[in-house]
Amino acid sequence: MSFLRKREKILDYLKGLNPQQRAAVEQTKGPVMIIAGAGSGKTRVITYRVAHLIHTGVDAFNILVLTFTNKAAKEMRERITQVVGPEAKNIWMGTFHSVFAKILRVEADKLGYPSNFTIYDTDDSKSVIRAILKEMNLDDKLYNPNFVYNRISAAKNNLVSFQEYQQNAQIQADDFSSGRGHMGKVYEMYATRCYRAGAMDFDDLLFQTNRLLKEYPDVLYKYQNKFKYLMVDEYQDTNFSQYLIVKKLASINENICVVGDDAQSIYAFRGANIQNILNFEKDYPDLHVFKLEQNYRSTQNIVNVANSIISNNKEQLKKNVFSEKENGDKIKVIRAFSDNEEGKVVAESIMQERTTRGLKWNDFAILYRTNAQSRSMEEALRKLNIPYKIYGGVSFYQRKEIKDLIAYFRLTSNPNDEEAMKRVINYPRRGIGDTTVDRIIVSANQNGISTWEVITNASQYLDGRSAGSVGTFGTMIQSFQVITQTQSAYDAAMHIAQHSGLLKDLYEDKSVEGLNRYENIQELLNGIKEFSEREDIEEKTLSVFMQDVALLTNDDNDKNPNADTVSLMTIHSSKGLEFPQVHVVGLEENLFPSQMSLNSRSDLEEERRLFYVAVTRAEYKLTISYATSRFKFGTLINCEPSRFLDEIDSQYLELDFTAKQAKGNPFFEEERTAWSRNNDTFSKPKPPASKPKTTSLLAKAHVPTAGFAPSDTNKLQVGMEVEHERFGFGKVINLEGNKPDVKATIFFKEIGQKQLLLKFAKLRIVE
Repeated sequence: MSFLRKREKILDYLKGLNPQQRAAVEQTKGPVMIIAGAGSGKTRVITYRVAHLIHTGVDAFNILVLTFTNKAAKEMRERITQVVGPEAKNIWMGTFHSVFAKILRVEADKLGYPSNFTIYDTDDSKSVIRAILKEMNLDDKLYNPNFVYNRISAAKNNLVSFQEYQQNAQIQADDFSSGRGHMGKVYEMYATRCYRAGAMDFDDLLFQTNRLLKEYPDVLYKYQNKFKYLMVDEYQDTNFSQYLIVKKLASINENICVVGDDAQSIYAFRGANIQNILNFEKDYPDLHVFKLEQNYRSTQNIVNVANSIISNNKEQLKKNVFSEKENGDKIKVIRAFSDNEEGKVVAESIMQERTTRGLKWNDFAILYRTNAQSRSMEEALRKLNIPYKIYGGVSFYQRKEIKDLIAYFRLTSNPNDEEAMKRVINYPRRGIGDTTVDRIIVSANQNGISTWEVITNASQYLDGRSAGSVGTFGTMIQSFQVITQTQSAYDAAMHIAQHSGLLKDLYEDKSVEGLNRYENIQELLNGIKEFSEREDIEEKTLSVFMQDVALLTNDDNDKNPNADTVSLMTIHSSKGLEFPQVHVVGLEENLFPSQMSLNSRSDLEEERRLFYVAVTRAEYKLTISYATSRFKFGTLINCEPSRFLDEIDSQYLELDFTAKQAKGNPFFEEERTAWSRNNDTFSKPKPPASKPKTTSLLAKAHVPTAGFAPSDTNKLQVGMEVEHERFGFGKVINLEGNKPDVKATIFFKEIGQKQLLLKFAKLRIVE
């Protein structure tokens, strides 16, 4: 291609960018931060920036693009291909986990792992943990497998090995104070068990990459020189482990570009650290900052509401998001008397909008803070025969029959995979019971060998008939290994499905469920067939297919993802999506913001960012609703409107149940008055000032009464007034449970209703 033609092609795609977008695309040297507001064309800027690098002479092999979802990586690669052609295939692009899994396959031997190591998903990890807890005779209620898994995961994401975990005095003190003094040993056994099985869990893909780059400077130097240009999408969602990897890889060339929006940082519970983006300039003082502030998605009213919400956060990178679209409808706020009525009103609104505007069902989304809120929405939609789909359910690759067949594939690829072995050694049934499986594991542990060595030498370690059954199973897996070395992924997969007996077992089950499971297996085999016939993959083996599957376990693989249905999902699940019409439901104190978020400013600000994300999913119509009563733990409780409603300037709202005001939201104050009166609290709140009142826990710190001392709460009764050191004065409105685990529901004047466990509450009874 001539220089002039190349120049023309560059100008072609640059013409479609606004000035801020173009400046971000053309700044290819040095550290760059692109602050991308909601709906501001972030993906377009990333893809054009990568294309621009290639057009200006950068080798595609020297570009690394890290994303958080496979969907985002696929979309970007497709767009880049449209601009630069086949060269896009040479870009290293994918999720953090997929890219570093690829690197670890190459470098695994340095860390003592086989190159074909298994990747354990969450279920596999929890299964290992359950087995360890059983062996150690630990109470699985105190050492809940989910808690243990999350504790180990948090340690790894903070780069704390099991050795460091056991040597850290603060960590040990925390564990002993919570009655979990054996956590360090559980972590050690879990790490040892995974290592011996030749397996890494998802957290290991980052933990071991950090270890690799730290302990092997030559490997770090190799990849620093390979990846001369780094781009990181959704940088606000990175954790400490991801931050360090990126910083190390970029340290020589410093051609690093991070893209994100601090206002959409909503994954702290997964370990995401918003400080990574807020403090990025401290790492790179000569940073180039570009702000994408034009929202192409939403109407002006929706953007204005979003801005008024997020302006209440103290920790943020200031930007002025705007829209050049029409003003659009005002944001309607619906008050319902119960959660069931809320569902009914939302369903009827969707039905009416679809009819009057000629819309499709999939133009609508219902977003909620917690999964439990879906019940009332589902019931209301069903009564009106409105089709819907709940996102975040069991994905295709998480279904039992799929996991069973994949376990056979995993065991064939890596026979040391203990979790895969336990899953299929007696499925379909072949006379190998739990006792025999336990003996296999015990023999392996006692002799310091893998379970596979026990299986292939069954007569040496097991007795009688069990030795014969186990030996036959081992021979079958060995035959599968021969097949996978000579056959394509599809032929090998079909052979394993047939000769394992799994396909026959499912075919013989003629129940509706059995037929569905059989069809799911057929669909998996169809997918492997398509994989085997792809022209863009050189190595079409089953092990390569398995690597892709292990990294797709959270993707939605339903047969008809484009069905015309209303979308129901948590707000966390909605990030990155957009819909013409959005209903955000359950805007009530202690629900949204959640009660758990009221203990610190950082938690409360994350809840506000979550609300910001919900609002900015809407293109032209946004509806917000709340209920004045809701069942909780079988008890009907009165609900207070969310403080977030106070933060919206009422000129953007349609309050069809009260007079509209030019400034402030007095309706919500009146609502709180009625709510307080219904709960028999102390006195009527003061009339609203010109500015909306905030009920923030942080707005007014309580100063305890002089000589404050907790009372004997055994004498506590409903109706009594109490004082809490932090929450202030309140009235007891309910007591439940038996001693010593009595819970008190207390309405505090400053912060609203809270539920406290009396043995820990430290309350002073006001005489």
